[in-house]
Amino acid sequence: MCIRDRVSTQSTWDIRSKRIQMKLAPYQYIHVLDKNQNLTRIEKGPMNFVKQENEEIITGDKAVDYIILKPFTYALIKDPTLKIKGEIQFNEHKQVKVRFGEKEIRTSRDCPDPFPLYPGESLLKIDKLTPIPRDCALKLRANKDFVDAKGNERKAGDEWQIMGPFIYEPRIEEDIMELQEPIIVDVNKAIKLKAKYACKDCDGNDREAGEEWIIRKPGQYMLRVNEVNEGPINGYVLTDRKAIQLMATRTFKDIYGIERRAGEEWLVTKELASVHICDVFEKLVQEVYITVLKSDEFCYLVNPWDGKANLMGKKVLHCGPKAFFLQPGEELDGGIRNSFILGDDEALLLSAIENYVEIIEEKKVSHVAGDRWLMTGPCSYVPPVEVNVIEKRKAIPMDQIEGVYVRDVKTGSVRVEKGHTYLIQAHEELVPKVMSELVEELVKTQGGCKRPDKSKLVTFKVPFNSASQVYDYKTKQMRVCVGPDLVDLGYDEEFTLTFLSGKTPKKPGIIKTLYIMLGPIFSTDIVEVETSDHARLEMKLAFYWRFIMDENNKELVFNVRDFIGDMCKAMGSKVRAIVASVPFDTFHKNSADYVRKAIFGEETSTIQASNGLEVFNVDIQSIEPKDKKTKESLDKTVIQAIQITTKMQEQEARRLAENSEQNEQAKLERLKLDNQSEVEKAKKKYLELKADSDAVKTKGQALAEAKAKGEASKISANANVTDASLKADTNKIKKGAEITHDAEKNRIEYEHKKALSTIKINKAKQLAEIEGEKFKKIMEAIGKQTLIEIANAGPEMQAQMLQSLGLKGYMLMGSNNPVNLFTAANGMVGPTGTNEVSKPQSLTQSSLFTSVSYTHLTLPTILLVQISVVAVSLKKK
Repeated sequence: MCIRDRVSTQSTWDIRSKRIQMKLAPYQYIHVLDKNQNLTRIEKGPMNFVKQENEEIITGDKAVDYIILKPFTYALIKDPTLKIKGEIQFNEHKQVKVRFGEKEIRTSRDCPDPFPLYPGESLLKIDKLTPIPRDCALKLRANKDFVDAKGNERKAGDEWQIMGPFIYEPRIEEDIMELQEPIIVDVNKAIKLKAKYACKDCDGNDREAGEEWIIRKPGQYMLRVNEVNEGPINGYVLTDRKAIQLMATRTFKDIYGIERRAGEEWLVTKELASVHICDVFEKLVQEVYITVLKSDEFCYLVNPWDGKANLMGKKVLHCGPKAFFLQPGEELDGGIRNSFILGDDEALLLSAIENYVEIIEEKKVSHVAGDRWLMTGPCSYVPPVEVNVIEKRKAIPMDQIEGVYVRDVKTGSVRVEKGHTYLIQAHEELVPKVMSELVEELVKTQGGCKRPDKSKLVTFKVPFNSASQVYDYKTKQMRVCVGPDLVDLGYDEEFTLTFLSGKTPKKPGIIKTLYIMLGPIFSTDIVEVETSDHARLEMKLAFYWRFIMDENNKELVFNVRDFIGDMCKAMGSKVRAIVASVPFDTFHKNSADYVRKAIFGEETSTIQASNGLEVFNVDIQSIEPKDKKTKESLDKTVIQAIQITTKMQEQEARRLAENSEQNEQAKLERLKLDNQSEVEKAKKKYLELKADSDAVKTKGQALAEAKAKGEASKISANANVTDASLKADTNKIKKGAEITHDAEKNRIEYEHKKALSTIKINKAKQLAEIEGEKFKKIMEAIGKQTLIEIANAGPEMQAQMLQSLGLKGYMLMGSNNPVNLFTAANGMVGPTGTNEVSKPQSLTQSSLFTSVSYTHLTLPTILLVQISVVAVSLKKK
C-alpha cells in the first residue's frame, strides 16, 4: 500500500543554471542515474534535490512514495537487494548489490515501517496474508530445497499441509497448492481414499502406492497429502425384506471378520447390519428382496445352499407360510406357484419323475419313474419334487345330446362318452375329431354344431323331409338318417358330401350339402330348342320332383351323385326332340301340351328314375325367341295388340270423363245460384244492423260527452278543495317544524353550556383537590419538626447577623417593587438581590402578606416564605 500526494512534489527550472529542482517530502524517494559513472543511487526525502547535467531521474517526473504495508499484508519484490544481518550491502562503487532473478517477500511484521525500493528492485504485487480457517488445511509444495521455520528439511517437490487456524505468511521457497476443506462423512456413508505414494493413514496403517481404503467414521475428515478422494460411498439400508448380494474382487477379511475368497459371493442381511457400506474389495451384484410364500403357495429351489456351498443340480420344495432370501447361486424353478385347490369335480394328472413313495391314508403307495395317476379332489395338493403335474382335469358335464371322443392310451381305442358327467382317467385322453374344412363349415352352418373344442362330439340336425348319409370307415358300412333327426358322428364315421347343380341355367357343383331334400320341390332350368322351321327358342322350365324312398333300401337316394343336373339334362333332351318336329307357329300356340307330352308321354303324368326320383309336374315360365328377327316380329305383334287394347281403353275413359264433366258443371251452376241468394240475404241483414249501430253510436256519444263534462267539473272542484287543504296542512307542518327546530336547538345549546359548565367546575374541583393533595404531601414530606426549624432558622440568623453588625435592623428595597412604608411594620429586613423578605418578630402574618409584593420573587423563594409562615403558625399553636 502506497501513500501518494502526501506533500505536493514540484519540479522547477532554474532559468539561470538550467537545472531541475525537485522537492522530496518525507517517505518519498527517487532513483538518480549518474551518466558519467553509470551508477544509480537513491535519494530519500525530505530534501530539495537539484539534478545535475550529468544526472537523470529514472523514476519519472514525480517522486515515488515509500511502500507502506498494512497489518496482515505482504509485498513481493523482484530482484531484491542483498542483505547480511539486515544490512544492505554495497559494492566498492557504492552501488547496491542486487540478487538478480530472485524474489523476496516482505511482510508487515518484518517491515512495520515504510520502505523504498532500491535501484534494481521492482514491486510485483501487494496482497493480503492468507487466513486459514479452523478445520481447514493449506497444502504446500517446495519449489527448491530449504529448511522451514520449524527446522524441517524440505526437498524440491515435497508436499505437506498445515492445519488451521492460522495466518499463513508466504515464502519464496513454497508454492500454495490449494486450500483444503474437510470432507463431511455423513451417517451411513463413507469416503473412498487412494494413496498416491507409500504412506501411513490416519490410523497409522501403512499404505502402498495405489492402495484404496474407506473411511466410515462419521464427522469431518481432512485428506492427507498423499491421499486422493475417490468419491463418497452410500450405504445400503437393509430391512427385513431387503438384502444385498456381494462379490469379492480379491481375498480379504470383511468388516464382520469373515474371510472372503476372490470371486466368492455372499448375502448381507439385516442380521449382520442394518446398513452396509461396500468395502473396496466388495462389488455389489444385486439387491435381493425377500421371497414370501403364503399359506397356499410353494416353490422349487434349485441349487440350494447348505451353508458351505451350493448343491448343484438338486431341487428342494418350500411350502408356505415362509419367508427367506435367495442365496447366491440359488434359483426358483418356475417362480412362486399357487397350490392346486381341487374341487370334487377336479383332478390332477401326475407323473413320477423318479421313484417315489406316496402316503395315502397311512398307506404307502410306490410309484416308479414314468407312472401316471390321478389326484382327485376335494383337496389342496402341493406336488413334491419327484412328481410332475401334467395337467389339471375337470369333469365334463354333458347333456343327453352332448359327448366327447375319448382315447385309451394303453389300447389306442377311441370311444364316445355321451349324456353324463365324465372325468377323464389317467390312462385316457381327449382326442380331436378331424374333418375337412368344408365339412366342418357345413356342420356348423347346416347342422348347427359349433365345435371350438375339436374333441367335442359331432352332431348334425337333419331337417324335416330330408336325408343324410354317414359312412363308417371302420366297419365299411353306411347308414341313412331321415329327418327330422339328430346324427351322432362316430370317430371313424364321415358324412357323405353331395355336390349338386345350381343356379339357372344349371351349373354343376354349385350346391354343397350334407343332406338331400326329399321333396316335393321344383328345380328351374333354361332349355334352348329349335323348331322345324329353324326358329330357335329359349324356354325357362320348372320341374317339380320328389323322392319315393324304399324303407328297406334308403341308400338308393344317394346312388346318383348329381341327380338334379342329370334330371335337367334328361328333361331338356326330351323337350328339344319334340320341338324339333313342329313349326314355330304350331309350337307357339300349343307349347304346354308339347312340353308335357315330351316329358311324361301321352299315357302317364309322372316319370321315375332308378334312385327313386319322381318328376310329377312341369311349368313353362317363359319362352323367348333366340333368333333376333323372330324376336322382333313377335315383339311387333305383341306391341300392336297392346296398342289396340290401349286405344279402346282410352276411348272408354274419355267418354266416361265427358259424362262426369257435364254432371259436375250442372251441379256447379246450381251451387252458384244458391250462393248468390244467400249473399243477398246476408247483405240485407248487414244494412239493417248497420243502421241500428249508427243510432246507438250517436246516442252514446252525446250521453258520454254530457257525463264527461259533469265529471270534469266535479273533479276540478275537488282538486281545488284538496289543494287548499294541502296548502294549509303544509303551512301548519312547516310552522310546527320551525318551532320544534328552535326548541330543540335551544335545548341542545342549554345542554351543551350546562355540560361545559359542569366540566369546568369538575376541572376546577379536581385541580383544587390536586393542589391541596400536592401541598399536603409536600408538608408531610417536609415534616412538622423541619418546618419549625426552618421558621426558627430565619429570625435567629437575622438576629445573629444584626448583632454581629451592631445593627438593630434595616430594610432595603428596589425601585421596581417598593415596600409600602405606611402599612409595613418597622424593622423588616430584605437583602438586595436575594429575592427574600425578612419579617421582624413584631410583624404578623397578615401584615407580611399584605405589605410585600411577590411579583418579583421566584417560585422557590415564594415557597420558602410560605413554608416559614406555616412553620411560625404551627409553632404558635
